[in-house]
Amino acid sequence: MNRQAQAAMLFLVGAALLHAGLTDLYLRYVKAGLQPLLLASGAVLIVTALMTVWYERKKAGAGRQAGLGERHTQGGGDDSAHGTARGLGDEYGDVIAHGHGDEYGHVIAHGHGDEHRPGDGHGHCEPRISWLLVLPLFALILVAPPALGSYTAVRTGTALQRPYGYTALPAANPLRLSVVDYAGRAVYDHGRSLAGRRIQLTGFVALDHSGAPYLVRMALNCCAADAQPVKVALTGRIPPVLQPDTWLQVTGTYTARRTKDPVNNGPIPFLNVIEARPVPTPHDPYDETWNQ
Repeated sequence: MNRQAQAAMLFLVGAALLHAGLTDLYLRYVKAGLQPLLLASGAVLIVTALMTVWYERKKAGAGRQAGLGERHTQGGGDDSAHGTARGLGDEYGDVIAHGHGDEYGHVIAHGHGDEHRPGDGHGHCEPRISWLLVLPLFALILVAPPALGSYTAVRTGTALQRPYGYTALPAANPLRLSVVDYAGRAVYDHGRSLAGRRIQLTGFVALDHSGAPYLVRMALNCCAADAQPVKVALTGRIPPVLQPDTWLQVTGTYTARRTKDPVNNGPIPFLNVIEARPVPTPHDPYDETWNQ
């Protein structure tokens, strides 16, 4: 692609990044903490595209000025054969210069060079198929991919990791925790900070191959490409009908019961359900507490 086309592509990519960063669309791709970097990247690309266009126009203007100066210098001689030939060419057109090519050999070479000089419209044509690169950009802007859900969760083992430490829990009732925080405390702290508390979790439903229900949240390190599920198994007063990918707010209590993930044998704690109700998909469908 030529420079103008490259500048257009840069501008479109930058505009797409700004559009995603200024709306909720970016949360489908990266964690919320990366929004400032996403906006800065979009701004840099747009500025680069505008500077490329400005530079190309400046260079084209300088080339035209240089070409006018060269023709003026070559056409001003009266005593040399080269000057006379250029004068005829300027007065009667380029055909005169070619017609006297045998007599003024230098004119033939110069006129031939003018015919194929870069920038006069006879350059090499770029393949038009390269414009297909624009299609992914329009897909990014117009078609937002859904957040990863139960299909990925049941085919990927739980990614629960031992926390670096545990912060003090507030005295709220019920105690609202993330799925990652509850699972980490239940497995690695053996529920010491959870015993006797009413706990409230929010996540989407996933059913394994045996029909066992899990409350799941996808945890991010950086972006959706590295998202991994953290699962909490449900027991107690489970709703009789559960649809995969339904978002639930579950209130329950800690239980020491555990199971193994059938995919990677990772630990999965249970939650004894007291109440469960459907809720809308949250603003950020991914869990940001992975590194906390």
